Amino acid sequence: MTLPDNAVHPTGADRTFQVDLRGLVDLLSHHLYSSPRVYLRELMQNAVDALTARHALEPDAPADAFGIRLYADGSVVRVEDDGVGLTEADVHTFLATIGRSSKRAERIAEQRGDYIGQFGIGLLSCFLVADEIHVLSRSARTPDAPAVEWRARGDGSYTVRTLPASARPRPGTTVTLTPRADAGEWTRPAQAHALARYFGSLLRHPVTFDDGTGGPGASVNPEPAPWARTYPTPGARSRALAAYGEEVFGFTPLDTIELDLPAVGLKGIACVLPEAVPAGRSRGHRVHVKGMLLSEQAEEILPEWAFFVRCVIDAESLRPTASRESLYEDDTLAAVRDALAERLRAWIARAAAGDPDLLARFLRAHHLAVKSLAVHDDDILRMLLPWLPFETTDGHTTLDAFARTHRTVLVTSSVEEFRQVAAIASAAGLGVVNGGYTYDRELVHRLPEIRPGTGVADLDPATLTAHLDPVDRETELAAAAYLAVARDALAAFDCDVALRTFQPASAPALLVDSREARHERTRSQLAREQQGGLWGDILGALSQEAPRAQLILNQLNPLVRTAVTIDEPELARTSAEALYGQAAMLSRRPLRPAESSLINRSFLDLLAHALRKDR
Repeated sequence: MTLPDNAVHPTGADRTFQVDLRGLVDLLSHHLYSSPRVYLRELMQNAVDALTARHALEPDAPADAFGIRLYADGSVVRVEDDGVGLTEADVHTFLATIGRSSKRAERIAEQRGDYIGQFGIGLLSCFLVADEIHVLSRSARTPDAPAVEWRARGDGSYTVRTLPASARPRPGTTVTLTPRADAGEWTRPAQAHALARYFGSLLRHPVTFDDGTGGPGASVNPEPAPWARTYPTPGARSRALAAYGEEVFGFTPLDTIELDLPAVGLKGIACVLPEAVPAGRSRGHRVHVKGMLLSEQAEEILPEWAFFVRCVIDAESLRPTASRESLYEDDTLAAVRDALAERLRAWIARAAAGDPDLLARFLRAHHLAVKSLAVHDDDILRMLLPWLPFETTDGHTTLDAFARTHRTVLVTSSVEEFRQVAAIASAAGLGVVNGGYTYDRELVHRLPEIRPGTGVADLDPATLTAHLDPVDRETELAAAAYLAVARDALAAFDCDVALRTFQPASAPALLVDSREARHERTRSQLAREQQGGLWGDILGALSQEAPRAQLILNQLNPLVRTAVTIDEPELARTSAEALYGQAAMLSRRPLRPAESSLINRSFLDLLAHALRKDR
């Protein structure tokens, strides 16, 4: 609605919004606001802003001299404040600027920068639940100021008129809504009270609620924020903050971290989650601006690595978006995010230095978050890398303990490679860390920075096979015929076959193969199939000599000692295929279709051979 500044209208004359009101309300409900419930937040925000202006006008007035009163009885919803009130000129300035973009509107916004919300669009949100908005206001700036009435209807018309001061004896503003029949779920007394508590529990001005039953009004915000209260002891303060975190988030915090950034007027707490957060779960935080709840899903207040905490904060200088349901991304928010991240790092440092039990419980639950932080933060790396748990050939242990028994630490590049070699490497005395999990391989390679003198190297097949003992020459010659048959049987899988001795003796065979080698062999195969074409030429140019896989048979295993003596070619071939299939399955890597077919075929052939033998 755009009323020209110099327009003159008869008092009480109908005027119409200079916009499509119904279309604007539809835009608000479907694209700006997440729910019609925001109507009460907008009314409370306007009331809080009016109180802020009243205190600026009367700075010597007690903090609780002015307040907000809410009323809902099912037929009306009313919000009354003792704020600075509006003159008739204010009504035309603040309630007649909807949709306007002008230098004057920008100056008004700048002047209202200390306030939470804005008149106009915010007040129109009431049309999400009501057919009529009635505003009665009296300015505190002029002692004998008349009352001003603004009445707007859902058909797009509104009236403005002045009334005697007796129509509203005290300065302030009263907004009354006549709810639509279909808006009962948002305007019933119980729901209106719940919404007032939800949005306004941390407001600094007294807010009361009356349900029209004649009883005393209930306080919406009976106590200040928990971090703003005084406590007899530090322990009592910690327990109170933890209890508040449990009330808000529904879990008992592992610990609570007080947050205080005076430069932006931010206070609050971060609650450390007692268990790891599943991937993909929202890690939103509860953010209040000047006491009014802005959002409980504000992910942007902390960096992504800080998913081990949930925060409740109240800030003075953070800027809401147009919907006032999230934060505007600007330099202030970026600085706040960095400062809060530093508070979390400081808490980790304190736990590492003075509370090893808390640190151990924290790392058990959130080692992945700490690893992600340690990759990019040298201080956290030096502080916590020795304490972080890793999967190793000695079990789950810390790198500090692992490096004490293994001067050279070997690390795999994938989980499947670790599972292939873990048992045999352990028996050979090799110290291997599973580097297949997120961040682990990169962090293990940085261990020498923390423990000088410790060597770290990637595990490759040659390193492992070098620690397997060769068999004597006579045994090698006796098994030569079998090994030749086995190599021929497995040639289709680019796999060589060798005979060695290694522990544990219960393992009949070890398949040594890397993911990179498999990818290179696959690329070479595609190049051969596409030979002559453009795609084949490209693949051929990219291909390089790839090491073959190795099936290493264990001479210490009774089954292998029997297999190498088989003189029947078909049975020897089938047994070699079966040993390959069993080793491939033990590696826990995905099987290729040809390997799955080989495993099924060799099993059935061995079963058929056993049945024939029993006849």
